[in-house]
Amino acid sequence: MRHPQPTSTRRTDETSPVRLCVGCRQRESIGALSRVVASDGRLVVDERRRLPGRGAWLHPHPDCLSKAERRRAFPRALRVKGMLDTSSLRHHVERHTESKAGVDLPRPERTRKQVDPS
Repeated sequence: MRHPQPTSTRRTDETSPVRLCVGCRQRESIGALSRVVASDGRLVVDERRRLPGRGAWLHPHPDCLSKAERRRAFPRALRVKGMLDTSSLRHHVERHTESKAGVDLPRPERTRKQVDPS
């Protein structure tokens, strides 16, 4: 008995990987998130998603960046010690926001957990 051989290694259901935004903690496909890596004590946006090292994922939205900074999520997610310079990341997020100024940015929505009243 022969087992059928896969015709392709590509995904057939057209789904993309899902990652967690370090700012708002919402799951999203990687197409909606930006990958961020630490390089020489500063955060760098990995636009091609090819830079070495651990990466953190973030919505390119100012609210998510502020939440991640306030919670100190980048050093924890990237497993580095000390503070990281976020100026280039902030510039990237602002530039992305300006380019989408005419279009309503999809703002990550926070869903509340359902609690059984009984």
